[in-house]
Amino acid sequence: MRVPDEKEVRVLTDLTRVLVLAPHTDDAELGCGGTLARLVERKHDAFVAVFSIASDSLPADLPKDTLKHEFLDSMRVLGIPSENALVREYPVRRLAEHRQSILEELVALRKDIAPDVVFLPCNQDIHQDHQVIHAEGVRAFKNRSLLGYELPWNTFDFGPQLIVGLEERHMECKWNMLQAYDSQTVLGRRYFSRELMYGLARVRGAQANKEFGEGFQAIRLNI
Repeated sequence: MRVPDEKEVRVLTDLTRVLVLAPHTDDAELGCGGTLARLVERKHDAFVAVFSIASDSLPADLPKDTLKHEFLDSMRVLGIPSENALVREYPVRRLAEHRQSILEELVALRKDIAPDVVFLPCNQDIHQDHQVIHAEGVRAFKNRSLLGYELPWNTFDFGPQLIVGLEERHMECKWNMLQAYDSQTVLGRRYFSRELMYGLARVRGAQANKEFGEGFQAIRLNI
């Protein structure tokens, strides 16, 4: 896959309307939370669409909409308007059963938001729900710039073609967003680790001669 040249990367910073597709609550924050923080700081119009609140993955004593509220709290930390945080409630691990409905929702988002760039799971992601959002996202937004974010625990091999450099404040915002997910902290999710988050960001940053960074698959760049 071709690596974008300096001119193309510079033009990427001029894209103003950004849409993140998240199969589940917390995927956007984990995959590109620092980049979102940087974009919001620069006054880009950012939208995040979640397709499952994973209610069946919660302990029985928690309300079924716990992750929905935690996601909305996370978006408030990020600082995007509530109307830009979009939540759908497809059943977790069963998005494949609802492909056509999800595609129709994505086409509607394309018309309503008209994003310049769309972030979505990379094509190496092996989680079944993430594969659906990747495939249908590429189908719906094939004429937009598409960047695939990495979730290392779901990939065997990922080599970023684009790295977004981040500052300490962007990393702190990302961590504070993740702190909204009390339910995941209680469950001991290993990927909710400050050490892991900062460690990966330091590796990606070093690859771009920055202190921190997030890496992306350049699925399509429309300049």
